Amino acid sequence: MQRERQFWFPAKHHGWGWGLPSAWQGWLVLVVFALLLIAGALGILPGYGQVAFCAYAALLVGLLMVICWLTGEPPRWRRGGK
Repeated sequence: MQRERQFWFPAKHHGWGWGLPSAWQGWLVLVVFALLLIAGALGILPGYGQVAFCAYAALLVGLLMVICWLTGEPPRWRRGGK
Protein backbone atom coordinates (compact mmCIF):
# COMPACT_ATOMS: atom_id res chain seq x y z
CA MET A 1 0.00 0.00 0.00
CA GLN A 2 1.48 3.34 -1.05
CA ARG A 3 0.85 6.48 0.96
CA GLU A 4 0.05 9.75 -0.76
CA ARG A 5 2.79 12.32 -0.33
CA GLN A 6 1.87 15.18 2.00
CA PHE A 7 3.15 18.56 0.86
CA TRP A 8 4.44 20.97 3.50
CA PHE A 9 3.57 23.96 1.32
CA PRO A 10 0.48 23.78 -0.93
CA ALA A 11 0.36 25.73 -4.18
CA LYS A 12 -1.44 29.07 -4.21
CA HIS A 13 -4.89 29.19 -5.79
CA HIS A 14 -4.08 32.34 -7.74
CA GLY A 15 -0.71 33.14 -9.28
CA TRP A 16 2.55 31.23 -8.99
CA GLY A 17 4.17 29.91 -5.83
CA TRP A 18 3.20 28.48 -2.48
CA GLY A 19 0.74 29.48 0.22
CA LEU A 20 0.87 29.06 3.99
CA PRO A 21 2.12 25.70 5.26
CA SER A 22 -0.29 22.79 5.58
CA ALA A 23 1.94 20.60 7.78
CA TRP A 24 3.71 21.19 11.09
CA GLN A 25 7.08 20.79 9.34
CA GLY A 26 6.28 23.72 7.07
CA TRP A 27 5.28 25.87 10.04
CA LEU A 28 8.56 24.95 11.74
CA VAL A 29 10.52 26.00 8.64
CA LEU A 30 8.62 29.30 8.53
CA VAL A 31 9.21 30.02 12.25
CA VAL A 32 12.93 29.23 11.98
CA PHE A 33 13.13 31.48 8.90
CA ALA A 34 11.51 34.36 10.81
CA LEU A 35 13.75 33.85 13.86
CA LEU A 36 16.89 33.79 11.71
CA LEU A 37 15.76 36.96 9.94
CA ILE A 38 15.15 38.73 13.28
CA ALA A 39 18.49 37.49 14.64
CA GLY A 40 20.21 38.82 11.54
CA ALA A 41 18.50 42.19 11.92
CA LEU A 42 19.67 42.43 15.51
CA GLY A 43 23.18 41.05 14.94
CA ILE A 44 24.26 41.91 11.41
CA LEU A 45 22.51 45.20 10.76
CA PRO A 46 24.12 47.25 13.57
CA GLY A 47 27.60 45.80 13.11
CA TYR A 48 27.97 45.30 9.38
CA GLY A 49 25.37 47.54 7.76
CA GLN A 50 22.49 47.28 5.34
CA VAL A 51 24.35 45.65 2.46
CA ALA A 52 25.49 42.72 4.60
CA PHE A 53 22.00 42.31 6.05
CA CYS A 54 20.41 42.37 2.58
CA ALA A 55 22.86 39.67 1.43
CA TYR A 56 22.01 37.61 4.53
CA ALA A 57 18.27 38.06 3.96
CA ALA A 58 18.62 37.12 0.27
CA LEU A 59 20.47 33.95 1.30
CA LEU A 60 17.68 33.05 3.75
CA VAL A 61 14.96 33.70 1.15
CA GLY A 62 16.84 31.56 -1.38
CA LEU A 63 17.11 28.75 1.15
CA LEU A 64 13.40 29.04 1.96
CA MET A 65 12.56 28.83 -1.75
CA VAL A 66 14.68 25.69 -2.15
CA ILE A 67 12.89 24.09 0.82
CA CYS A 68 9.49 25.06 -0.62
CA TRP A 69 10.49 23.67 -4.01
CA LEU A 70 11.58 20.34 -2.52
CA THR A 71 8.73 19.86 -0.03
CA GLY A 72 5.88 21.79 -1.65
CA GLU A 73 3.35 21.14 -4.33
CA PRO A 74 4.84 21.63 -7.81
CA PRO A 75 4.49 25.34 -8.70
CA ARG A 76 2.69 26.47 -11.82
CA TRP A 77 0.62 29.45 -12.84
CA ARG A 78 -2.92 29.14 -11.50
CA ARG A 79 -5.98 31.30 -12.17
CA GLY A 80 -8.17 29.96 -9.37
CA GLY A 81 -11.12 27.65 -9.59
CA LYS A 82 -10.58 23.91 -9.78
